[in-house]
Amino acid sequence: MTESRTRMLQGARHTNKRFGPSSYTRLAEALPFLLPALIIFGTFTLYPLVDTIRLSFMEWNGFSGSPVTFVGFDNYDYVFTKDPVFWTAAKNSIIWVMLSLLIPTTGGLLLALLLNQPVPGRNIFRTIYYLPAVLAPIAVATMWRWMYNPYFGVVNYLLKTLGLESLKQPWLSDPDIAIFSVFAASAWVVTGLNMVLFLAGLQNVPPELKEAARVDGAGQLNVFRHVTIPSLRPTLIIVIAFTIINSLKVFDLIVGMTNGAPAQSTQVLALWSYTQSFGNHAFGIGNAIGTVLLGLTLIIVIPYLVWSLRETGE
Repeated sequence: MTESRTRMLQGARHTNKRFGPSSYTRLAEALPFLLPALIIFGTFTLYPLVDTIRLSFMEWNGFSGSPVTFVGFDNYDYVFTKDPVFWTAAKNSIIWVMLSLLIPTTGGLLLALLLNQPVPGRNIFRTIYYLPAVLAPIAVATMWRWMYNPYFGVVNYLLKTLGLESLKQPWLSDPDIAIFSVFAASAWVVTGLNMVLFLAGLQNVPPELKEAARVDGAGQLNVFRHVTIPSLRPTLIIVIAFTIINSLKVFDLIVGMTNGAPAQSTQVLALWSYTQSFGNHAFGIGNAIGTVLLGLTLIIVIPYLVWSLRETGE
């Protein structure tokens, strides 16, 4: 009993040290410097977020002066049971997330591992692979739309040149493959960005750990598995979290390439929310879809981050 009480007192003293008067003083001193950022965050992020949730319970056509009517959960009922496009958009969003976690993440890691070696011209190759990430999404969409052109696009031309004319496709006009064709453009952009993040993480892998593993007789694969991957864990957490978030809110690339066509086969939740709000002037329904997308993002990302940080002991 005495030992347990002693531990409690020590814990209380440790807590008081961490959150004592000096901590509050430092917070008060830092607040004036944080205030501008907090105001900007509240104005441009927090307020629109709360207003989106509020409008999801309203019926409004988006025009100034038009009535805003409270309809409760009617918008959500319509989205889940009557909207003919919502479930297609949700399915495509999930497909996009899964493909993004598989292809650009793996590709970025492999490129980083390759270009972290002392190969000739590696800085040039790093620049080349990263270059798509700095292009405007609408420019990428225009470029790939030209490449996919069924008559004079470079993709079908290369297939014909290589004797694979049977593989020629109307890449953006076939509902069965359009979403994957658009995703290829996204993978081209995101792989280079992931490569840079993984390269930064590889710089923090202690070389002495690799050397010690090799001295103990570990092969290249075992060094990668038991030294490199554990050291890359913080980077992997960031890359995967960003990948999930950016995949769920993908918008501009699809707008530039297909705008959801053909027959809504490339529609995703973010674009359908925008279309309902600004195209169909159903702001209540559009914001309900946006709120569902927010909830889906939080349901996926927050448990993943909690689990990841717990595994790393942070």
